[in-house]
Amino acid sequence: MTETAKRTLVLSASPRSDGNSHALAAAALDGARGDGQDAEHVFLDDYVTRMLDNCRRCRRDDGLCSLDDRYGELLLDRILPADGLIFAMPLYFYGMPGRLKTVFDRLFCYTSNSAPQQAEVVGGITGKKVGVLISCEESYLGATQGVTAQFEELTRYLHQELVGVVVGNANSRGEIVRDPSDPVARARSLAANLYRTRVTDYRIDTARSTRVWPDAATV
Repeated sequence: MTETAKRTLVLSASPRSDGNSHALAAAALDGARGDGQDAEHVFLDDYVTRMLDNCRRCRRDDGLCSLDDRYGELLLDRILPADGLIFAMPLYFYGMPGRLKTVFDRLFCYTSNSAPQQAEVVGGITGKKVGVLISCEESYLGATQGVTAQFEELTRYLHQELVGVVVGNANSRGEIVRDPSDPVARARSLAANLYRTRVTDYRIDTARSTRVWPDAATV
């Protein structure tokens, strides 16, 4: 690892340390470290225990959030310094787990005009590479489309790049390794290539060359 190593944060939205989404998270962590990234893994339930409340009622006199959990530590000390974020989750009722949704909901407490940390958080949350890992019992493609669409919109809003989404089918503990599409290997690959994967979102007036990979030799 060098001083210029990319910092990658893998966030597990399930509290189960031996579940299927954790297997995906562990593979991503392994892939990131194998690529020389400075990679760290956290469980959201160690940090997030309070839901978004009424900021007009609960914001402190100095403008800071008064909710008494470790969300501020997670955001300021873990998420903002990272170059890339990888979210690992089980599918809950065709959506992301509530604890993970709360991570995004509570950004409001730090990015609103009345928040004293607004400039720091807005400047730090943008420009990141993002990967999503989902453990889902159903093979029906529509089951995870809602989560994928939500991350597409979240990353666009936050000026981040959604590198990829890996879905693995499993229910019983650890059986995700039996999915023939090999989501564990795909999670490892996504993380290993997080900063090399090119993300494009063209408009009709986007300036671009005729090459997808500018450094490639002409064939």
